[in-house]
Amino acid sequence: MFNKHEIARDACQLFGEQAKCGYDWWWHSFTARHAETGEEKPFFIEFFLCNPALGGEEPVFGQLPENRKNGVRPSYLMVKAGSWGKDAAQLHRFFGWKKIRLDWGVPFSMEAGDCFLSETETRGSVSVSPEEAAAHPEWMCESGSMSWELKIDKQVAFNVGYGASEPMRDAQAFEMFWHAEGMKTAYSGEVIWNGERYLVTPETSYGYADKNWGKDFTSPWVWISSCHLTSEVTGKKLENSVFDIGGGRPKVGPLALPRKLLSAFWYEGTPYEFNFSKVWTHTHTEFDCRETDTQVIWHVEQRNRFGQKMITDLTCEKEDMLLVNYEAPNGEKRHNRLWNGGNGRGTVELWEHDRLIDRIRVENAGCEYGEYGEPAEKE
Repeated sequence: MFNKHEIARDACQLFGEQAKCGYDWWWHSFTARHAETGEEKPFFIEFFLCNPALGGEEPVFGQLPENRKNGVRPSYLMVKAGSWGKDAAQLHRFFGWKKIRLDWGVPFSMEAGDCFLSETETRGSVSVSPEEAAAHPEWMCESGSMSWELKIDKQVAFNVGYGASEPMRDAQAFEMFWHAEGMKTAYSGEVIWNGERYLVTPETSYGYADKNWGKDFTSPWVWISSCHLTSEVTGKKLENSVFDIGGGRPKVGPLALPRKLLSAFWYEGTPYEFNFSKVWTHTHTEFDCRETDTQVIWHVEQRNRFGQKMITDLTCEKEDMLLVNYEAPNGEKRHNRLWNGGNGRGTVELWEHDRLIDRIRVENAGCEYGEYGEPAEKE
């Protein structure tokens, strides 16, 4: 069963070959409300580690022209923070490895400057002026300021199983691993965004927390998740429910597995899982992600041998989204159109043995889609 907490998977994985060519990131997204107007606004915070064995006092940027010319790989902690919506922006702050205090144990923690992250709390600040953003394209970010102080309560997990098991992690066989210790997470605290104060409460944070680590990024890159769910059959809000979909084109060594997604739906305490790595479940997935002039659209259909089926349809307005930026540990930046949002809306249908269990309205969904090169062939 996928709702199995395992904080050992949240520990830093940058050992062995991944110390020289690897990344490890901890992602957090949630909704807050303006302290005076009550206006709802989604935010994200990420701690991204890269190539510790190549680090020093100062961060090393792979996108600097001289470093690209000489094949110098990036090395740093990047603290990524920002917001979606009308003033969407991603802000980046970098630290050299010798300025990072990292606890590699279980539970993990890390600290650099006033930025801190553990399983149960995070705080920090990022500020980038327009002049700095223009002068430093290697920072890959926009301008603005954000500070935060939050408590983290990870309530429901998506433990994907064998693909991220200890032997597979130690062998570092997969190009990109995934573990969602808190696919349903309650946040509390406050955020200061460009001088405006926002309050975060557990009941309306609609929070999410996961991590990814590996040597490179998948393409296509697909992610959808929400715990702000309402039954269209009963009209009731689903207080103990969350779903999570992720993947695209996983690679095991040189072998690519085209168009594979991992999915889980915790439906009022009942688990529904569609996980290709659990081969005995005979999971079958079809998905289509695309852009229009104004929207990004996701359609995912999955079924398994137990007669369960999940159909997900989601849209997000491009005006509310970001083209989120990362460079790979080898210094390449191939994802240049990776759409990322926190205001996705749509529906999920759950079926069992051709009987509709529920049709669920989805709000405040985290969502991503990006692809580089030629699209992968459909199954």
